[in-house]
Amino acid sequence: MALTLLIFLPLIAAIILMTLKTRHARTFAAFAAFAALLINLWVAFQFRTDASVQFETDASWISSLGIRYHVGLDGISLLLVLLTTGLTPFIILASDTTRSRSFYALILVMEMALVGVFSALDGFLFYIFWELALIPIYILCLRWGAANSGVITLKFFIYTLAGSLLMLVALIYVYFHTPAPHTFDIQALYDAARGLPAGHQRMVFWALFIAFAIKMPVFPFHTWQPDTYQAAPAQGTMLLSGIMLKMGVYGLIRWLIPLVPQGVQSEGTTALTLAVIGIVFASCIAIVQKDLKRLVAYSSMAHVGLIAAGILTLDRIGIQGAMIQMISHGIIVVALFYVIDIIQSRLNTEDMTSLGAIRLEAPVFSTVFMIVLLGSIALPLTSGFVGEFMLINSLFRFDSWLGVFGALTMILGAVYMLRSYQVTVLGEEREAAGLFADLTTRERVVLYPLVLLVLVLGVFPSPVLKVSEAAVDSMVTILQQYYTMR
Repeated sequence: MALTLLIFLPLIAAIILMTLKTRHARTFAAFAAFAALLINLWVAFQFRTDASVQFETDASWISSLGIRYHVGLDGISLLLVLLTTGLTPFIILASDTTRSRSFYALILVMEMALVGVFSALDGFLFYIFWELALIPIYILCLRWGAANSGVITLKFFIYTLAGSLLMLVALIYVYFHTPAPHTFDIQALYDAARGLPAGHQRMVFWALFIAFAIKMPVFPFHTWQPDTYQAAPAQGTMLLSGIMLKMGVYGLIRWLIPLVPQGVQSEGTTALTLAVIGIVFASCIAIVQKDLKRLVAYSSMAHVGLIAAGILTLDRIGIQGAMIQMISHGIIVVALFYVIDIIQSRLNTEDMTSLGAIRLEAPVFSTVFMIVLLGSIALPLTSGFVGEFMLINSLFRFDSWLGVFGALTMILGAVYMLRSYQVTVLGEEREAAGLFADLTTRERVVLYPLVLLVLVLGVFPSPVLKVSEAAVDSMVTILQQYYTMR
C-alpha cells in the first residue's frame, strides 16, 4: 500500500489543488511533492538490498484481458523513483509565483505518471503510465512555452506517440504468445518473448528500442529534442531532461534486454553503435552553440547516449554505471537548466555572446554554476565522474574503438562547457552584467541541495551502487545463463 500511496498522492494533490481557490498554489504543490518524497524515503529505509521485488501490490484490474494492477520496486526502480520524488519538489520551487494552479497540478500529474512507469510490473499498466506522462508535459510546453512552441511541441508529441504505439504493438504481440489465458504480467512476457524465434525477437527488439530511443533520445531519433528543450518553460525542460528521458533508459533495462535477449545479442551492437554516434554528433553540435539552453540540450543527448551504450554492453559495470549516471545526470541537468533560467530572468537572454563577467556582480551564483558544470564534465570527486568512468570502462571492455569514441564525451564536454562558463561568467564585461543580482534565498534553497548532492555522490557513490547491485547482478546472471544454454 505504501507504493500505491506514493504513486497516487501527487494525483490526489493535483485534484485538490484544482478545486481550491488559493493564491499559494506553489506552496501547496511543493508541500505535496515533499510529502511524496518523505514517503519514498521511508520506503527506501525499509528496502532490503537484495534482488527481490518489494512493496509489491498485485490485484486484478481488467481480468478478461489479463491486465492487472501490479506494481513493485527492486533496486533499479527504487533509484529512479527516488530521483523522481527527489527532484520534483525543487522543480516546483524553481518556478515563480505567477504560475497558475493548473501549472503545478500538471507537474504533480507528471510525477504520478513517472513513478508509475518506474514501478509497473504489468506491460499494459506500464504503457498506460508511459502515455500519461506525455499528456501533462505536452500541455506544459504548449501553454507556457515560447511563442513558437505550438509547432515544436506537436513534433515532440507525434514523435513520442509514434514510439509509444510501436511499443504497444510489440507488447501485444508478446502478450498473444503467453499461455492462455493471456496476461501482461512482466514475468509471463519475459518467458513468452524468450521463446520466440530469433527473427521475431529481432522485430520486437527494434520496435521497443525505437520507442525508448525516441524518449532518451538516441541518434537518429533525436531531432525533436533541442527545439523542444528551448521552447519549453524552464520547469518543463527540467522534467524532460532530469526525469522523463530516464523512462527510455529504464525501458532498456527493464523491458527490452530481459524480454528479448536473443534480439539484443544479434542487434544490440548496431543499437550501441547508434548511441556512440550520437555521443560524438551531439558533442560536436554543442561546441558551436551560442544559445545556452540548446548547448545543454545537446550535452544531455551526449550523456544519455553514453548511458545507453553502457547498458547495451550487457556488462555489470556498464549497467551499474548507467544507474548512478542517471541519478547524477538528473541532478546536474536540473541545476544547469535552473542556472540558465536565472540568467534568462535577470538579463532576458540565453545568448552567450550577450553575456560576460557575471562573476563581478554574482560571486555565489558563479561558484554554484562552476561546481555544477564540473560535475557535468565528470571532474573526479563529482557525481558525474563515477558513472562516466564505469560506462567508458564497460565500452572499452566491449570494443576498444567504441570505447575511444565514447570517451570523447568527456573531452568534448569539457570543451563546450568550460567555454560557455568562460564566455558568460569570466568573459569580457558587458553593460548587462551590472544588472545581474546574486542568488536569492529561494534560488539558494533550490541550488544548494543539488550542489551538495553533486559533491556527496562524487565522494560516496557506494550507497547508490549498493541499492541497485543485487538487481543488476541478478539480471546479468540470468542473461548469461540464457546465452550459455543457447
